[in-house]
Amino acid sequence: MIEPANARRVRPNMPHYGVMPGQADGMLVWDWVDRQMHNARNYWVCTVCADGRPHSVPVWGAWVDGVVYFGTDKQAVKARNIARDSRVVLHLGSGDETVIFEGRAVEAQVSDNELKRISERYVEKYELDPQLSETDDLLLCVIPRKVMAWLEKDYPATATYWLFDV
Repeated sequence: MIEPANARRVRPNMPHYGVMPGQADGMLVWDWVDRQMHNARNYWVCTVCADGRPHSVPVWGAWVDGVVYFGTDKQAVKARNIARDSRVVLHLGSGDETVIFEGRAVEAQVSDNELKRISERYVEKYELDPQLSETDDLLLCVIPRKVMAWLEKDYPATATYWLFDV
């Protein structure tokens, strides 16, 4: 079983939903999150506009070595929002198999080998080469502060959070 080195798994404290922090039975493991992120075709990224309005868009991305990467044009609304306020929420499309990241989006600092692996993942998922090293687009990654996950069919037993040291 893999677990992020800089995170601790906890039960959320939501007694009004029947979720008690001391009950560990049924909690999800990071392997499950890893599979969901790897298998997802799209990710939703939510940013904050200058006037405080939320902005949410689906993006293509790659989950590589426990990190989610996505690209964007430098002039896109999400890129301008992130440049001003890096706080984001990134989540999958399913409410039945839920994974939600809260954290910061930052420009990815990757080696040539990592960039190659990210590009290969894009090709595998979307059948196109994003030419990440040859464009003026941004390659961003999400540094999580909290990851929330649960299975709707087994909620609240599966409600699980990972809190990251940031």
